[in-house]
Amino acid sequence: MVHLKIEISVPESHVDVVIEALHAAGAGRIGEYARCSSVWRVTGNWQSLPGSQPYDGEMGVVQHGEECRIESVCDAEQARAVQQAVRDVHPYEEAVIHFLPLYEP
Repeated sequence: MVHLKIEISVPESHVDVVIEALHAAGAGRIGEYARCSSVWRVTGNWQSLPGSQPYDGEMGVVQHGEECRIESVCDAEQARAVQQAVRDVHPYEEAVIHFLPLYEP
């Protein structure tokens, strides 16, 4: 079975709701443990382009802001459901959700 690491950038105000959505979709299971995740603060950078509707910032201006990075895991078969669950609660127009395959020797 292929396991994936999930990385999500989100404003601190939405960390709990995104983590809850992840776990409700089946992410966060490691062996006999459930609801496993990590969160740390990061600085995000972005520039809203014409046609966008930014959650934060001003159109055309390079922005820098505090965000949180959430990490968890899921099985590859759960990825689509996890992605949709996160997008349903994430405040950004373009939610940053990375799925990275994990090497398991």
